[in-house]
Amino acid sequence: MKVSPDDVARRVAQFRATAKDAGLKLTHQRLEIFREVASSLAHPDAETVFRAVHARLPTVSLDTVYRTLWMLNDLGLISTLGPRRESVRFDANPEEHHHYVCVRCGMAMDFESAALPALRLPDAVRELGSVLSTHIEVRGICEHCARKTEDKTVSRFAFRPKGRKGQSHG
Repeated sequence: MKVSPDDVARRVAQFRATAKDAGLKLTHQRLEIFREVASSLAHPDAETVFRAVHARLPTVSLDTVYRTLWMLNDLGLISTLGPRRESVRFDANPEEHHHYVCVRCGMAMDFESAALPALRLPDAVRELGSVLSTHIEVRGICEHCARKTEDKTVSRFAFRPKGRKGQSHG
């Protein structure tokens, strides 16, 4: 399945603008890797992207594909489906529940909501096949990571009295 050429062109234009804003070098390999994902409706994995791009650019490596995909994810141009990149997560809780996952540290916590299971699935989902279960995964930045970011910002701009090297100013 393919995305319309107009949609691919819009996505590539967004990639170019985002790369420029982020100060990233827009290489031919990065562009082709992005174009491969942007033109697919199948949510390809890294190996699938590698095979398709490698057919056009034999010099591209699987490592380059992985690094580029994670860079695109970090820039918000693509998102991931399924487990985190470092490891598969396991959950022994059989009760109906959902998860909050911190995109920085990987912390995963259960949460319950009476409203979420009551949501009606759109007919478009049922047209794809039968539904055995649903799962909501909320991704964000946990309070701990948010505080660490705030602390770094404050400490970077906070006044620090000058002292001798090695002297601590607690």
